[in-house]
Amino acid sequence: MRLPKNHQNLSPFEALLAAIEAGDIVSGERLQEIKLAKQFGLSRTPIREALHRLEALGLVEPGPQRGLVLATLSYERLRQLFAVREGMERLAIELAVANASADELQLLDDMTRVESKISDARMLHDHNRLFHSQIYRFSHNPYLEEMMTNLRVHLSLLPGTTYQVPARREEARAEHKALVDAMAGRDKARAVTIACDHLRNGLRVRMAMINSAGG
Repeated sequence: MRLPKNHQNLSPFEALLAAIEAGDIVSGERLQEIKLAKQFGLSRTPIREALHRLEALGLVEPGPQRGLVLATLSYERLRQLFAVREGMERLAIELAVANASADELQLLDDMTRVESKISDARMLHDHNRLFHSQIYRFSHNPYLEEMMTNLRVHLSLLPGTTYQVPARREEARAEHKALVDAMAGRDKARAVTIACDHLRNGLRVRMAMINSAGG
């Protein structure tokens, strides 16, 4: 695994989360206390504590041998995760429509303009993550924002990105723009519908990717 470049400014737990989100740790990869302690320049105790926290979140699990490995997000767990995410996304959109300032909504619109000029799949993936994080932030509910961040980290267990599929790139761009327009118009019902369709379409593409890889 590779640690974030600024890992010296992060706790072991935060650095490992960042590495998971960046795809620098892959599902099934062993997380060895001794190796990590050496990489961090720390004793094994804070590393062990960080791994225990990741295990409690369901991000790491016991491996076939002694030690822990990065968890794998199964087909069924993915469906369960998206079901929870859709419910929370509805609330996030409703709150953001009600609470976001005009400047915050303008920022989202600016982000859709930037997105329209990005072609690289990984850069689009990172931009998409930031776009949704901003929506959660603009709900102005820190508890909801924290819960949505936890869900997002679990999605990082999935390999690759749906933006590898060209049709999905164009579809997602259009969905983001329509969502922002509905939010700017303070149309809560339309914004929620677009957001849920956006999630379901992403899940559809992800399931197709999983089925293709398995077959």
